[in-house]
Amino acid sequence: MNGTITQYMGTAYTGRGISHKYDKLIATATTTYFLKCPPTNAISDVLNETATLFVRRGYDVDRFMDPIQPEKTDAVFVKGANLFFIQASHPVALEPADIGGRHRVISFYDIYDEVKLRGQNALIVDKLAEAEVALGKALQALADAKRIHDDWEAVNIRRMMWEQHENLIQSLKEELFGTIRLNKQTAISHRLIGSLTSRGAQDFIPSITKGLERRILIKGLPGTGKSTLMKALGAEAEKRGFDVLYGWCGLDPAGVDLVQFPELSLCILDATQPHVYDPELPGDEVLDLVQMCVKDAEAEKEIERIRDVYAEKMLDATGYMQTYAQAENSVKIAMDGAIQQSVFDKKSQVLLELP
Repeated sequence: MNGTITQYMGTAYTGRGISHKYDKLIATATTTYFLKCPPTNAISDVLNETATLFVRRGYDVDRFMDPIQPEKTDAVFVKGANLFFIQASHPVALEPADIGGRHRVISFYDIYDEVKLRGQNALIVDKLAEAEVALGKALQALADAKRIHDDWEAVNIRRMMWEQHENLIQSLKEELFGTIRLNKQTAISHRLIGSLTSRGAQDFIPSITKGLERRILIKGLPGTGKSTLMKALGAEAEKRGFDVLYGWCGLDPAGVDLVQFPELSLCILDATQPHVYDPELPGDEVLDLVQMCVKDAEAEKEIERIRDVYAEKMLDATGYMQTYAQAENSVKIAMDGAIQQSVFDKKSQVLLELP
């Protein structure tokens, strides 16, 4: 029987810079293959072929997508075999720390026709500089947006009925876990579920939650304790021996946007902007936190002003991301035009011939 593929975001562009969870995967993998290369689209195809190879062998695979080109693959983690394959130069540079042991390096820097590459040098240098400037502006706009969003949260924090919120958390703990304590070590996973991309906000929640019997969709305003609730339930599950997957996305990588309990076939997720979801599956239900936020006309006026400024900053960030993506893709196309295909295929075959 074939395994399955679940898609996640590989890296996220946030109000705190570029975020990823690759370090946690490298720490848990039996073997990590660091694929070192200049900016390229070619490695994505190799990683997809590797994923397909292991799926056909019956392994479940996590595939990590590129936020600049969400259809492109940046990394693959093979569950069970605990093998991790990652494009380790772009968009984040990761270095092996256990060469000769759990870490192996495959370099693709020697696959290029130098004459063709020199012919593209001026364009590549120009577009790399353009990409660097655009990325800097995008990250600055996101940092500004996060500060504005923090102000938005502060208004709602002041008018939340926190005692009711605490009671809700306690009630959910009792409902979900009862008196159950599993006699095993908890397995904790960390994944990015979405990011701002060149096409706006994008997430992989449908892929991540497919096959679950129950999804609890939280509806709440910024600052109304969505992340706090999910962290509390995750901590309770950990204490009781349940496996937990924490999902992050969006503006603040310190928050939690999704928590999943595989043994319960259950996922709880923030179903508000920028990833709005409504009940669509038989096991879906809504958890409404909006009702715990006291209505206040003055607060609403303040929030309306904040919301408009925030939306403007996010539009700026998206525009800069589009410029960044276009420049990056121009570099990749130029680099890929200089690849010596026979050399590339021979180098790639190492991955496809793994036992």
